[in-house]
Amino acid sequence: MQILSNVRGLIVLVLGLLALGAEVFALAHAVRQRQDAFAATGKQTKTFWVAAPAIATLMGVAALGGIGFLAIIGIVIAGVYLADVRPAIDEVLGRRR
Repeated sequence: MQILSNVRGLIVLVLGLLALGAEVFALAHAVRQRQDAFAATGKQTKTFWVAAPAIATLMGVAALGGIGFLAIIGIVIAGVYLADVRPAIDEVLGRRR
C-alpha cells in the first residue's frame, strides 16, 4: 500500500505542476498583450485579465502537492483565459491562423 500511496502522491504533484505551468503561461500571455487588444475583444480589461491569472498562479502555488479547492479554482481561471480570451486576442492582433 505504501507504493500506491507514493505513486498517487507523485501523480498529484505532476498534475499540480502542469496546472501551475498553465497558470503561469496564462499570466505571461496576459502581461505581454496590448491593452487595446482586450478592449477590442470585448472580454474584460487587461487589468482584470492580468489580475485573474496572477491570483490563479498564487492559488496554484498554495495548493501545490494536493488537489484542493484552490487548485481547482486556479486552473479554471487559467483555462477560461487560455480557451476563450487568448484565441480572441490572437485573432484581433492577426496572429490566428
